Amino acid sequence: MHCCEHDNDQDSVKKPVESTDKAGQVYTCPMHPEVRRDHPGMCPECGMNLVPAKAGHAKHDDHDKHAGHKTESFLRKFVISLVLTIPVVLYSEITPEVFGWEPSAFFGSQYLPFIFGTIVFFYCGWIFLASAYRELRARVPGMMTLIALAISAAYFYSIFATLSQVGHTLFWELTTLITIMLLGHWIEMRAVKGAKGALKELTKLLPDTAEVLRGGETETISLSELKEGDIVLVKPGAKIPADGMIIGGQSDVNEAMVTGESKPVAKQQGSEVIAGTINGDGSLKIKVTKIGEHTFLAGIMRLVSEAEASKSKLQMLSDRAAFYLTIIAIVTGGATFVAWLLADAGIVFATERLVAVLVIACPHALGLAIPLVASISTTLAARNGLLIKRRMALEMARNIDMALFDKTGTLTKGEYGVADIFHSKAQDDDAVLRLAAAIESHSEHPVAQAIVGEAKKRSIAVLEVKNFERIPGKGIKGSADGGEIFAGGEAILEVAEVVVPEELKSRVAELSKQGKTIVYIIRNKELAGVIALADIIREESREAVAALKKEGVKVAMITGDSEDVAQWVARELGIDEYFARVLPGEKADKVKLLQNKGLKVAMVGDGVNDAPALTQADLGIAIGAGTNVAIESAGIILVRNDPRDIPRIIKLSRATYKKMIQNLFWATGYNVVALPLAAGVLASQGILLQPAVAALFMSLSTVIVAVNAVFLRRAVL
Repeated sequence: MHCCEHDNDQDSVKKPVESTDKAGQVYTCPMHPEVRRDHPGMCPECGMNLVPAKAGHAKHDDHDKHAGHKTESFLRKFVISLVLTIPVVLYSEITPEVFGWEPSAFFGSQYLPFIFGTIVFFYCGWIFLASAYRELRARVPGMMTLIALAISAAYFYSIFATLSQVGHTLFWELTTLITIMLLGHWIEMRAVKGAKGALKELTKLLPDTAEVLRGGETETISLSELKEGDIVLVKPGAKIPADGMIIGGQSDVNEAMVTGESKPVAKQQGSEVIAGTINGDGSLKIKVTKIGEHTFLAGIMRLVSEAEASKSKLQMLSDRAAFYLTIIAIVTGGATFVAWLLADAGIVFATERLVAVLVIACPHALGLAIPLVASISTTLAARNGLLIKRRMALEMARNIDMALFDKTGTLTKGEYGVADIFHSKAQDDDAVLRLAAAIESHSEHPVAQAIVGEAKKRSIAVLEVKNFERIPGKGIKGSADGGEIFAGGEAILEVAEVVVPEELKSRVAELSKQGKTIVYIIRNKELAGVIALADIIREESREAVAALKKEGVKVAMITGDSEDVAQWVARELGIDEYFARVLPGEKADKVKLLQNKGLKVAMVGDGVNDAPALTQADLGIAIGAGTNVAIESAGIILVRNDPRDIPRIIKLSRATYKKMIQNLFWATGYNVVALPLAAGVLASQGILLQPAVAALFMSLSTVIVAVNAVFLRRAVL
């Protein structure tokens, strides 16, 4: 986890680090033994599935980091193999047969294919042999096993042919095969690293140093020295080094890299900030509240790691298919070899067919097809403020029939706001609000704060109040603007001896049915006006409901409020169905009710009192609520409290599934034609698939799968 508590924590993200689970099980990459994880998944270097490694081999593997493990090393080995392959081909039987020309012979030139072929096999091809050993040791034979069998069969037969002087060798096929394999892996590894690079960018969000106030002086320290409680100074344009609270200054902060929201967020004293976000034009003084594994960024990386360890149904299908394809390749290759021997085609031809079958059936593209798309979609989601905890959840999102929202705090703001103002003939809206804000400024009640907040929003000056007094259970009163002011609910009318005009009574009754809180404002025993407050509906909710319906998803709402309130909100937003007066413990029952109708339900809630419903739903989506990103009951967590993210999840799910299906086609489709050709079914027609061409096709399919997956990053959510 990239954090600021320990140096080694930071390094753990920048390079693979060994970790084991409670049972001591380590998972490693057959091709990159230095990559070890405490859970299965995909190698960050090459995209291969990680396999179980024996604990007793851990130390051995630490010192067995072959030179071919890095992308640059694969390129170097490819160049060496290519240079050595040229003379092997020139001095092999293929040159005079194809070109009708032979290079000049010299003493020992007949042994060039043997010498250079041996170098290519043991130096350039050793990575495939070592990787196959790890696959077999883990009892999960796969791509490397097939490649190792293919090149070993070609090499050892060629050694036999050289020593016995019987038949021609397969050295040129061997060297070209290894050369093309190395090139294919190099291209593929570059594509994989590019595809996973977006997630790695999250680990680079933190600055290397922080300016800290200590002893009245500013001191620049590394992040590893930062402690909770430290006061850090963040200059304009600088990155915020840790999660904290602003205790001085104000500025707009760009949080796009962790929330996906492009618009800078206004921050002032008391506002919380997230490590890795970028400060705007103002200087900030921040008190560090969280470091290390407790930071928001660490939480994101932890959830992404969990998602990468989990698998979707398509990925599990792909893994099984890759395993069976390996078995089919070995059986088919063996049967092909025997069949051509029995047909008196000769051992050379039979070995060529064996090698071609083993190579063309390598399941690397199939093994890479789904995990790479899943990894990119998880990263794309994280960069847009959608944290995928379980991939099964993302896969389910494309099949959702109904999105069920908890009302308060999700579709609504979860706080009072001024909804309507009615005034008497002697007043206007601002005049009523001015009187109300004056008297309510002395109260801490949420209703009072909402009224004062609305006045400030309208730039209305708050009048000075004298003789402020609370009237228990009825309201408040005080002197301002040259008169006596009362504010409160219906009970305050009796205290102030005021009667509501008939024309206002019907309006007030209608607002009350909508669940709005009514505040009467009275000045000098005359009704100045009425203010109606409510849990304000988010404008984003209207957009979210419209977007969901556009995607063919119905929308439902669940709330503990009255029938009238629920009906009003549902009507305002165009919601298809609602449940009112629902207790927290009954929410899961409502989810079951919808499921019994045959609907696939996504439940959106805060992850606390909604936990049973989130678990019951086919897809649980929890609101992140600030830095609380580890909600166990949900499969997907929203960093922002924005209902518009729900249709984005569905779009991402459908785009991801589409890419997975495309990749499965590219990974397996060519085998339908290529495998029979490699076995030689059309040999009588003069159509043969040589081992080197088979290697080219196999590598090409893998590269196509990787590049096609990368295109998912262009998806617009």
